[in-house]
Amino acid sequence: MNLTLSQDADKASIFEQIAAALAEDNFTVVKQDQTRPWGGFFVIDEAQAPAFAAKYFPHLEMSEIQITNKLSPKILVVAPEKRLSWQYHFRRAEIWKVIAGTTVGVKISDTDEESEEVKVLESGSFIQMDTGERHRLIGLSGWGIVAEIWQHSDPEKPSDEDDIVRLQDDFGR
Repeated sequence: MNLTLSQDADKASIFEQIAAALAEDNFTVVKQDQTRPWGGFFVIDEAQAPAFAAKYFPHLEMSEIQITNKLSPKILVVAPEKRLSWQYHFRRAEIWKVIAGTTVGVKISDTDEESEEVKVLESGSFIQMDTGERHRLIGLSGWGIVAEIWQHSDPEKPSDEDDIVRLQDDFGR
């Protein structure tokens, strides 16, 4: 994604820039959500998952990342100084790559205890969380744009938003 984000831009203009960049790359957005208190996301057409993976995760082979027939490609938009919930999932692992904006922070753990340590991911950085691994994505000083794919572990019941186990949430969800 070829974006130069103004760090003092408002959410609506950040989303407009990302939508234009996705259209330029011929990705079809099937859902967009700007209402999340931490930022929001774009859901990309599942049929374009191989192209999405090739563009944002070219170092991974599809055979390595595709456990089931679904990858649920998304672009996450993380607002400055906002945190997603401390969470984990029963039916998916997640792969993230910072693709634009400034750095983002990530916390990960095998237990419910959230450490103080924040791993800083620069643009181009990649991280993978296993099923059940606790994690939190954190906006740092500016907007962070993250490509995400889900590795669904149950082909009969793919993961969805109901597969989020929130251990802590700044927004009371």
